Amino acid sequence: MNREESQIVTIEIVAYSGDARSKLLTALNKAKDGEFDKAYELVEEANELILKAHQVQTDLITADANGEDVNVDVLMVHGQDHLMTCILLKDLTKHLIELYKKGV
Repeated sequence: MNREESQIVTIEIVAYSGDARSKLLTALNKAKDGEFDKAYELVEEANELILKAHQVQTDLITADANGEDVNVDVLMVHGQDHLMTCILLKDLTKHLIELYKKGV
């Protein structure tokens, strides 16, 4: 995998994660406003995007494990950071929605 291919794949991770993050933050606002069905729907949409980003990440890991030269650069680290924080945000969002639902 050359540098350009690696960057394109990394940008996919950033894009999927960024879209998921936006949906999760919107879900929190919907929950705050009492729109729980919409909040859950947005969390599910975000989860689908996270799964796509995770698949791209898995493909990179597989390529590396197969001895392919995977260019690890600052952009890739940035992409991995986006995915990791998005997964954390998803978990926290689920808990916060439940708290909003309980009126806490």
